[in-house]
Amino acid sequence: MTPTTRFSDPEVALKTRSVDVTYGRTAVLRNLDLTVPRGGIYGLLGRNGVGKSTLVRCLLGQEPPTSGEVLLLGRDPWHHRAELMHTVGVVPEAPQVPPSSHAEELLAFGARLYPNWQYESARRRLARFGVPLEVPFRRLSKGQQKQVELALALAQGPQLLVLDDPSLGLDSVARRILYEELLEHLADEGVTVFLTSHDLDAIERLVDTVAVLHEGRLLVEDSLDTVKARYRRYSLPEGQAPPPGTRLVVERIGAWGREVVVEFDPSDSHPTPADGGRSMALEEIFEALVGPAPSPDPVEPESAATLGGAA
Repeated sequence: MTPTTRFSDPEVALKTRSVDVTYGRTAVLRNLDLTVPRGGIYGLLGRNGVGKSTLVRCLLGQEPPTSGEVLLLGRDPWHHRAELMHTVGVVPEAPQVPPSSHAEELLAFGARLYPNWQYESARRRLARFGVPLEVPFRRLSKGQQKQVELALALAQGPQLLVLDDPSLGLDSVARRILYEELLEHLADEGVTVFLTSHDLDAIERLVDTVAVLHEGRLLVEDSLDTVKARYRRYSLPEGQAPPPGTRLVVERIGAWGREVVVEFDPSDSHPTPADGGRSMALEEIFEALVGPAPSPDPVEPESAATLGGAA
């Protein structure tokens, strides 16, 4: 189905309406309504396996939704992907660069594909981050590989940059360079950034809009300031109700007592520190909404043969 004209909005970079994606009997995305404003940094949060990469593929026209509508820069990406990809830079979760190619070859190849390719700008970017231009991609560090992918994505001068969990596998220094020095610079230039991530600390310091995806549905989508103002944590005696006009999100009772997280109606006045509650970091809000991270599987003890052979 082709999206209707009234669904398009020149102030919106990405938009979905009632999007469902199912594989057989498995529903991956459910009735998803998402809006990414132009010119800011939008952070989509979710644990592994909740549908973030599936959503990215639908937004980029790599697969159609089972039902619903998608707009990318005002057009249907499934029917207009070839034209749209000249204005969209993409860094996928897993590298898609030929492992034997080096950066100089990749930049020269891109110049033959894109009429407005920013060759020298990309070379300067890689030099600034200390990325060698003639070392095969497979021999670069993970941080250097990510910088090559970013340089390629940015060399076409995109209106929109899509980053699918870009900090996965990067050390703290590489993450800092990626988020602070790059994304803030892009936002200042008016490039829209759509970012999926599990790195909640970085997200809180960078994004303008935040969304939480869980079990295929958006639980939250709003400005970061609004989201942080809506949720508050209280320590309450047993039997005492949360503040009036709030929705209970989660309640925990432990050796330290009873603790609740509540959601305030965003149309109401915000609570104040004097009411006994406390504000929450984005990571705390995320965990209250989707639950704690699952514990890793226990590691089996090594066999005697592994440790040195049978006795």
